[in-house]
Amino acid sequence: MKAYSERLAGKNMRKLCDRPLFHWILDALNESNVVDEIIINTDSVEIAESAQKHFDVTIHMRPEYLLNLQSDEPYQIMAYDLDRTEGEYFIQTHSTNPLLKPKTIKKAVSMFFNQVAQHDSLFSVTPLKTRLYNHDFNALNHDPKNLIKTQNLPNIYEENSCIYVFSRNSFTKNKNRIGAKPYLFSIDRHEAVDIDEEFDFLFAETLMQDRINKMR
Repeated sequence: MKAYSERLAGKNMRKLCDRPLFHWILDALNESNVVDEIIINTDSVEIAESAQKHFDVTIHMRPEYLLNLQSDEPYQIMAYDLDRTEGEYFIQTHSTNPLLKPKTIKKAVSMFFNQVAQHDSLFSVTPLKTRLYNHDFNALNHDPKNLIKTQNLPNIYEENSCIYVFSRNSFTKNKNRIGAKPYLFSIDRHEAVDIDEEFDFLFAETLMQDRINKMR
């Protein structure tokens, strides 16, 4: 969790439905009952203090050499964290996924262990059924000369950055949270909102408020 965000300043501490954004994912992790320890890697004293005040968490203050990475950032930061903790299996998620539900986290972990003989990792995806093109106007998942209904298109999957499950061995071997034989775990798009820009924040807050209203 960074103090500074290029596209949406201060988003981690910004209030979403009257709570700092990152508090929502910590609640979901705790309520999933599949996580033994929550580790927060941050460069922000404010975030660290808020997290420790409200949750049982381990804080890894980000060292200077990890502050301005331009490439391979997820691997280097996670390698730093894994070197400083015990355990064989890990789940990674982000503070920018406030709508992720505890039951979805639990289901993903269960699916990973059910498939561990065939798959060395799991990551969450959002299925897309829409006509896609690359920058050269080449169709990626359909034939423009033979249009079919979009609901009948084969799925194409978006990595939504909500859940990654992997072992220490797979991470070390592949130098990546996604291994050589990952399982693609589909998540409903209402949960898979990842906040990068102002629109994402406003959209997530609208969905969260609707969820809160339905629980009253």
